[in-house]
This record gives sequence, structure tokens and C-alpha cells, in this order.
Amino acid sequence: MTNLSLSDVADIVDCEHKTAPIVEGGNFYSIRTTDISNGKIAFEKANRVDETTYLEWSKRATPEPGDIILAREAPVGEVGWIKEGYKVCLGQRTVLIKPRHPDIHGRFLLFYLVNPETKYELQVRSAGSVVAHLNMKDIRAFRITLPPLEEQKAIASVLSSLDDKIDLLHRQNKTLEAMAETLFRQWFVEEAQEDWVDGCLGDVIELVYGKGLKKEIRTGEGYPVVGSSGIVDYHSEFLVEGPGIVIGRKGTLGKVIYMWDNFYPIDTTYFVKSKVESAGLLYEYFLLKTINFEDMNTDSAVPGLNRDIALSTEIKIAPEDKLHSFNELAAKFVGKLEKNKDQIHILEKLRDTLLPKLMSGEVRVAA
Repeated sequence: MTNLSLSDVADIVDCEHKTAPIVEGGNFYSIRTTDISNGKIAFEKANRVDETTYLEWSKRATPEPGDIILAREAPVGEVGWIKEGYKVCLGQRTVLIKPRHPDIHGRFLLFYLVNPETKYELQVRSAGSVVAHLNMKDIRAFRITLPPLEEQKAIASVLSSLDDKIDLLHRQNKTLEAMAETLFRQWFVEEAQEDWVDGCLGDVIELVYGKGLKKEIRTGEGYPVVGSSGIVDYHSEFLVEGPGIVIGRKGTLGKVIYMWDNFYPIDTTYFVKSKVESAGLLYEYFLLKTINFEDMNTDSAVPGLNRDIALSTEIKIAPEDKLHSFNELAAKFVGKLEKNKDQIHILEKLRDTLLPKLMSGEVRVAA
């Protein structure tokens, strides 16, 4: 084992200390701390910038595929891997790590930094200020312990193979959902019949307020607690039997979330009750995804979805036999989605269990 400082094995480059101007549809990505989590970068969430900003914000160093971005603040210690095909610059409170030592494997360094023990050590160094913050001196001096290069490669290969499988399943799920959405639009938008009933969203669903659940009484395990952005925690009790649909009411406005199992929607959400006989709520789910709830904001300070305005949205109501036929077909896509989701959960649990054991040497792999 070799013990070195992070600056011994990588170039450490600070970000620009100002906000990059956003350009909708720009070809370059500004990576913020909130875009980084558990070794990955959520490129789909990142702000877009133009080439001029990209070049200006990358004048200290150009982020390249295989480099790592570290969050110095909010949240401290999260890292993300720059993948092929993305041109990025650093957002505020981030640091670029460019592995350069001949005895360091880039993917191993990524997993080393993802390891919960490493995150904890970084977070300890950020204590003592009003806002937890890592300074550049501490980042450069941070000590890491490296096994031989061939062992690093073997460890990285095991963990990368799990991540690759997880990513593949996520991509499959996006494709399956897109196919079901296309089917819905074809059946109920493009091929809508003139003799279908003119109605409104309130004719087919009810929107019911979620219920407040203070963080301090949540158990952290059991049933998903669903907020406007998705699953935010877990609790020993549920409020709604699955399957069900949740819509963001406050904060992340109008996000439509399908829940397979029992869940607890909190008071920043609505959950859906159907007024039609359509098993599984699939028709309702894909219908809701076609509606632009973001334009129904009625609050100035915190975005809020007005229930009456949402339910007054005009729609064409197809005959119930059409709804049943759609649900039967869409259930095949959703069934595969659910199986993939379960497999993702298993693989993520395996990866999260293996990672600290591999880093500590408790579990060894053949080099």
C-alpha cells in the first residue's frame, strides 16, 4: 500500500467564483454541486452554457472525460465522473481533479472518493464554519492509500461493471417509458375521434392533498416517502396503497411520479384517485404526463400547482373499452420497467455493500 496526498496523484483545479450565464439549449454543461452524487453527474439537470462561457470558465484547465468533479460545499465531498461525449465547465463551489500519476487508476480514484469512509473524512475537514466548506489546501493535502496499480484496476473493473449494468437498465427504462408515451399519444391524441366526449381532467381523476410528515418522525426504512421531486425518505407506515400516482404541488411543480407499491405522499404533493375503471392507473399516468402543469403556477414565492386550474384542463375522453385496451398493452411496458427497477435496486445494494469492503481490503479481487 502507498500513502500519498491527493495532489501527488492528480492536478487539483479550483472553479471560477462566479455564476456562469445560462443559455437554453447550449452545447456545453455547467456542473453545479447539486448535479453531482455518488460518482455520477446528472447531465440532464445541469445548466447549459455557450462556447464563450465554456472557454472562459475552463481557462484554468479543460475538464476532460475521465476527470472527476468534487463538491466543496452543499453537499461536501460528493464526486462525479465526466463521461465521454460531454463538454463541461465547473460551476461554483466545485473542484476539478485530473488524475496524472502513473500509479493511479482514474476509475479507482473515483470509487475511492465515493467510499462513505472517504466522504466522512472529507466532511470532517469541512467542519468549523457556518457553512460546511472544503478549502483547497485541505483538498490538496488529503491523504489516500493506494493498493498496487493492477489491484486498483481489478477493483475498478468489478465496480464499473455493476455501474454499467445499472446504467443500461436505466436507459432501457427510459426507452420503455418513451415507447408507452408514444403509444398513448398515438391512441388518444393523434387518433382522437370527433365523437369522443369533451370533458376536463376532473372528469377522470381527483387530486388529493398529501399529508405532512415531519423529518424527525420518519423511520428511514419501510415505505417510500414521496415529495414533489420524488422519493425523499422512508417511513414505517404508508398513506396510499400502490400502484398510485403523485404530482408535485409545491417546489418541483407538476412532476408526475408513478409508484408501484404502497407509499406516503407528503404535503408538497397531490396523489391521484381515478374516476374511471382503468386498472393500474396507466391511462391516467400517461395522460398526466402530456399536460403542462408548470404553466399553472399560482404562487410567486414558492411555485405552487392550483388544483382547480389543473382539474379544469380540457381533454377528450375516450370510451372505457379503449382505456382498457391501452392499459393491457401499456402494462407490458410497465411490467418490464418494474422488473428492471427491482434489478437496479439489487445491483445498487450489491455495489454499495462491496465498495467499502473492497477499499478496506476486507474483500480482495485477483489482480
